[in-house]
Amino acid sequence: MRPVRVLSVASEISPLVKTGGLADVTGALPMALQPLGVEVRTIVPGYPSVMNMLGPVEGVVHLPRFFGGDARLLCTTSCELGLFVLDAPHLYTRPGSPYLTLDGLDWPDNARRFAALSRVAADIGLGAVPSFVPDVVHAHDWQAALAPAYLHYGNEQRPATVMTVHDLSYQGAFPRQMLGAIGLPPESFSVDGVEYYGKIGFLKAGLYFADRITTISPTYAREILRDEDGLGLAGLLRTRVDDLSGIQNGIDISIWDPATDPHIPGCFDADIPCCFESDVLGNRAINKVALQQRFGLQPAPDAFLLGVVGRMSWPTGFDLLLENLPTIVNEGMQLALLGSGDRSLLYRFRTAAEAYPGRVGVAIGYDEGTDHLIQAGADALVVPSRVEPCGSTQLCALRYGTVPIVSGVGGLADTVVDAGDLVIAGGAQTGFKFAPVSSEKLAQVLKRAASAFHDVAVWRRIQRKGMSIDVSWSGPAGRYADLYRSLAKLPEHKVA
Repeated sequence: MRPVRVLSVASEISPLVKTGGLADVTGALPMALQPLGVEVRTIVPGYPSVMNMLGPVEGVVHLPRFFGGDARLLCTTSCELGLFVLDAPHLYTRPGSPYLTLDGLDWPDNARRFAALSRVAADIGLGAVPSFVPDVVHAHDWQAALAPAYLHYGNEQRPATVMTVHDLSYQGAFPRQMLGAIGLPPESFSVDGVEYYGKIGFLKAGLYFADRITTISPTYAREILRDEDGLGLAGLLRTRVDDLSGIQNGIDISIWDPATDPHIPGCFDADIPCCFESDVLGNRAINKVALQQRFGLQPAPDAFLLGVVGRMSWPTGFDLLLENLPTIVNEGMQLALLGSGDRSLLYRFRTAAEAYPGRVGVAIGYDEGTDHLIQAGADALVVPSRVEPCGSTQLCALRYGTVPIVSGVGGLADTVVDAGDLVIAGGAQTGFKFAPVSSEKLAQVLKRAASAFHDVAVWRRIQRKGMSIDVSWSGPAGRYADLYRSLAKLPEHKVA
């Protein structure tokens, strides 16, 4: 039985280029799909970071005068990933992030840059590379979302298409005058095409033309059908509800493995939670001490140490944490926070760390080693998001025996079972949830978690249950494989 061939279209892929969770998905999912009879090639832009990591390459298509300059489509294997790379220096060889200038502004030609990515993906779907003709083209987020539109307007026999929304907040809307420049026909600018509130809507086009739509958690798939959460696209999504599904993300457990993690001083085996009360517990205590030292916190073994990792913004609820600092300090808790983002929140957290020395520690920016140490050394991980399509930090926390305290939205709601009264007798509880998302509810859940933390037997049961949950890509990969095979009309793959 031949494998299903899938072309994944993405603006970033780990470990070559990463700004967020999208790269983690596009980097880990192909390898999880391989044993399930799915062959994935991913097309990514040739940013400098990507080009610098490539090994031997093969030029498979020459693209003269392509979106403003000459370009090449390269084929290569890097970091065990099968890749097509769009080598277009006039579009991608520049400083800054994949999307922003060094001043933090959108690149003014982002419409061309990512339309080019989608255009090449559509060409591959139509047979531009005879050695790899995909059964399915899978577009990720707005940067890849024109691929289904290009395939539709190509008026040729085409592969099936999947559109995955990782975050509906980012939609890619551009002036209608760009229509000709990005190679779409005039008739495409209509409500039954790419038109979106008078502009060209990249994500809207993908949602309209793709055969199937997925999001990265079941609850988020339901939330975006509501007007208040659909951000202008709820009406369209409701018309496509039969084609919409949520597939919960996993994490790469070879990277997030406390048994081999090079970033932590005390390794322990996440796959043997029954040993938690012996050497595993001792090693987590070692990590807690290291974490307190890293953040300048008091060396207090019995203090309830909260870890936070994320982007400081209103959607992530970091302002709610600020409002709860008096509760955290007055209840004898400690806080170790790693984050970046909104400047006003950065300033207020820095000020709080100065006001509560030894109780509140803040590290600005992102550091992978510190992230891993927080997961391995904190007693609980707090994720107070107002909006969270999936979330991965809470999955890492479960694997590392760090109890998640999360808001009941999106993927957080799907992956954490609240430790209610039944936890006293054991059960499926893996963490603590609060809803609605408010400062008062966060204060209540923090106090509830602190009370459980000081009951050692109860806390151990919650930790052990969380560590027993499969947070890998194996389950999600199976659901993607089933989706691809159904679209490609190929028989189910039998795993030996």
